[in-house]
Amino acid sequence: MPDAKEPHTEAEPPKRAQDYAAVRDWPGYFKEVLGKPARETLVAALESFEREGRSPGLAVDLGAGEGRDTLELLRRGWRVVATDGNPDAFDFLWPRVPEDQRERLTTQEAPFAAMQIPPCDLVNASFALPFCERKDLPELWRKIVAAIRPGGRFSGQLFGDRDSWAILPDRTHQSRAEAEAMFRGFAFEMFKEEEKDETPEVRNPKHWHVFHIVASKGNHHRGAEVKRGVEREKKESRS
Repeated sequence: MPDAKEPHTEAEPPKRAQDYAAVRDWPGYFKEVLGKPARETLVAALESFEREGRSPGLAVDLGAGEGRDTLELLRRGWRVVATDGNPDAFDFLWPRVPEDQRERLTTQEAPFAAMQIPPCDLVNASFALPFCERKDLPELWRKIVAAIRPGGRFSGQLFGDRDSWAILPDRTHQSRAEAEAMFRGFAFEMFKEEEKDETPEVRNPKHWHVFHIVASKGNHHRGAEVKRGVEREKKESRS
């Protein structure tokens, strides 16, 4: 079983999930977020499929981590290929998968550069792509776009160029224009830009700049309706 969260001293604020992610301590990150609900972008994409009356299909959960989104997909009847570059991820995931859902789950341990993405109805990448090195992203993105079937969707996040972590050499960040350009051939159902400063009393406060995205592939007949529904939210909070 995974170890308990590590203790902290009274002299410093406790570590949060992002403190582990900042240094790529993925087992620490998995412990910190264990049991959290599915991301809002995934839920929004699944609700869109359900509104269309479509049966659950095949989803690829890219950088699935401890499995919060994979578990939601399985709960809703989807077949899932969960990928992650850290083998500890699946030690957190498999024990929480109900026995009657296990046959619908396949796991793949691979770094971003080597991930195989089968043809699918949904690629979910919750807070994953920013941790793909810039040199590897073009080929990974090509695989993602090619794998999503017409009428399928992408859900996930990209980090903006004003995010604190944009200076780190092993991360990938985009300007708004670059992020939008990645989705040629898609229609945005959500494009929410979030920008905020954390308060100084937390450990390692950072400036967040995140794009929360849900996009459908090839549904151009719905383009005008979807464009009106795109949400842009830019929040700035100062300490």
